[in-house]
Amino acid sequence: MDTTDPFAANIPTPTAARPLLGLTVLVVEDSRFACEALRLLCLRSGARIRRADCLRSARRHFRVYRPSAVIIDLGLPDGNGTDLIEELNLAQPRVDGILAISGNPHLEEAAMAAGADGFMEKPISSLGEFQEKVLSILPAERQPKGPRQVDNTAILPDRLAYQDDMAHIADVLDEQVSDHTLDYVAQFLSGVARSADDKILEDAANALARQRALGKTAASETARIAGLIQHRLAEKIAI
Repeated sequence: MDTTDPFAANIPTPTAARPLLGLTVLVVEDSRFACEALRLLCLRSGARIRRADCLRSARRHFRVYRPSAVIIDLGLPDGNGTDLIEELNLAQPRVDGILAISGNPHLEEAAMAAGADGFMEKPISSLGEFQEKVLSILPAERQPKGPRQVDNTAILPDRLAYQDDMAHIADVLDEQVSDHTLDYVAQFLSGVARSADDKILEDAANALARQRALGKTAASETARIAGLIQHRLAEKIAI
């Protein structure tokens, strides 16, 4: 495995304005909207970013190179992000920082138990909070020198990325729907709808999650979500 930064021979020194300069961050996140937010946050902070949308894709990345830090969503289409956290925590050499993210704050304990260095609740929009969290999990040599003013600028992803997420879930629902599928749809939509401030869709996703927790098929909740998804896809022309 290549343990060097694939983008540059010499790692630049972080600065007060760009405190993550020189870092390569692998974001393991299935939501395009959430990933776009993280891309903008990394870009403004000086870090380079690569993306994996599932556990399988992330593991392929690690066969080739080792990033400086990894940001891992805990709810992924092919498994739980804590599984990847456990693998990376035991790997030698270990990545400098492992940050778990989720729209469910109750998952923090599981993430930390698996070996994460930190946890951040989605939605992640504050540039300053993002930088502080990432810096807090990195070794001293990765820290910028001297005082640094915290930038609380809010980062707003392109709404087209939200449409991509809607199209993704529409494709998922077009396939044979299983219990796992319904659980994934509820988890995915509750997080991305909250990030996009789409309260109607968030409430519908939470209703589906509640029915699934009771062991019910939730046919009416699934049908409602399918209708809301199609309505949002129809809005793409206006965007």
